[in-house]
Amino acid sequence: MAAQKAIAKQLPTKLINSNRFLMWVYMHLLFLLILSADTVFSGSIVKYLPGYDGELPFKLETGYISVDDSELFYYFIESQGNPKKDPLILSLPGGPGCSSFHGLIYGIGPMEFDINDYYGGLPKLLYYPYAWTKAPSSIIFLDAPVGTGFSYARTPEGWPTSDSSSAEQSYQFLRKWLDEHIEYVPVQLFIGGDSYSGMTVPLITQKVLVGVQTNVKPRMNLKGYLLGSPRTDSIIDENSKIVFAHRMALISDELYAFAKNSCNENYVNVDPSNTQCVTALAAIEHCVKDLFRNNILEPKCTFASPQASEEGDRRSLQEHPKDFILSPPKITEYWCRNFNYALSYMWSNDDRVQDALHVQKGTVLDWKRCNKSLSYTKDVLSVVDVHRNLSKAGLQVLVER
Repeated sequence: MAAQKAIAKQLPTKLINSNRFLMWVYMHLLFLLILSADTVFSGSIVKYLPGYDGELPFKLETGYISVDDSELFYYFIESQGNPKKDPLILSLPGGPGCSSFHGLIYGIGPMEFDINDYYGGLPKLLYYPYAWTKAPSSIIFLDAPVGTGFSYARTPEGWPTSDSSSAEQSYQFLRKWLDEHIEYVPVQLFIGGDSYSGMTVPLITQKVLVGVQTNVKPRMNLKGYLLGSPRTDSIIDENSKIVFAHRMALISDELYAFAKNSCNENYVNVDPSNTQCVTALAAIEHCVKDLFRNNILEPKCTFASPQASEEGDRRSLQEHPKDFILSPPKITEYWCRNFNYALSYMWSNDDRVQDALHVQKGTVLDWKRCNKSLSYTKDVLSVVDVHRNLSKAGLQVLVER
């Protein structure tokens, strides 16, 4: 009887301890579930893509790398030669705000859209045999800065970015990516980009170089950097546009001379009280407003209406990608580069495509080839001195204008 009473006295304590243990287990399981939901793991192999007939003839990996409050999305295509020896390129897009998918599909990657046989629906993909992966080299196409392509921020504080912070995040991305892909640490590394990434590629290269010199791990085998039509100096680049317009006969000798004298050859941050300079620049803008600024020999086409009128000028179509989807033009009738670009909009916003690419659901509601609404600060005005310093380091440099 005494033994039974003793056991009875111990039961409440045991039950309390048991409940505490169960609560401890529950809280830890909950924490692990939350952690697994919030953490994005990089590195998913993609063997099939909607729109491509059959298995991909190259190795494609997609994923995210966490940097600060951001999840930076990437496409990695392995060299089709000898990946253990071939160079590795980190490819940055322009913009700022353009997706690296642009470079993959319209530039140096092994895929392209079948623009000639497009009649609506999901665009078809074709194998492009002249890709840099056949050169051969392995390429990381990085959606940077945050807000570009499929990259996103986990907190409101993670969205604002700038030249300097984007360069730092891209560098940290590269370090983490190589930590997860150590087989690529020994190969030659190049940093590449075009257009506005001309401001960030030298900054990233400089960070990698300093890391190499100070033995930061992983110790990268930096060999050089590549730039296509890069932005280099905000003032010099903007002023050169007026000179370019004159040399390409887009403006008259008289107008150029008037602008040159009125503005004292400085066409940036013009004093509003200098009415002659303001008038000259307005006249120049009027002369070039209907030109496609990226290539003046191509027609200017933006997307804003489903169809062009028969009487309207086909060279100045105003159409919008969403309407383009509903009423695609006959591509053979007339050609605009933006028709090609519209296919990337349709393809990347397809749920089947995003599932195949392992895009986190709900993170990007409307994929854009170039996101013009970034919270972005241009806090680096010139990288001329950075180029000068890098040129002293014995790096290989290719700049294509």
